[in-house]
Amino acid sequence: MCLAIPVQITSIHGTEADVRVGSIVKKASLWLTPQAKVGDYVLLHTGYAIAIFDETEAEETLSLFREMAEKMEEQ
Repeated sequence: MCLAIPVQITSIHGTEADVRVGSIVKKASLWLTPQAKVGDYVLLHTGYAIAIFDETEAEETLSLFREMAEKMEEQ
């Protein structure tokens, strides 16, 4: 099973981007999504942005992740 997480691009340096999800900032390769730009949401998998993701879908997915985390903390 694979997991890709929607993250937002905050800056781009050549083929590498700084991406953010919540308060976490990471580096991501843009080799697979060279058309991505600052402000776009991308699906991040193993350090690679594998697809550009719609902002509405990204926010909905992140909301579901937050909800799952809250439920797990309750248990």
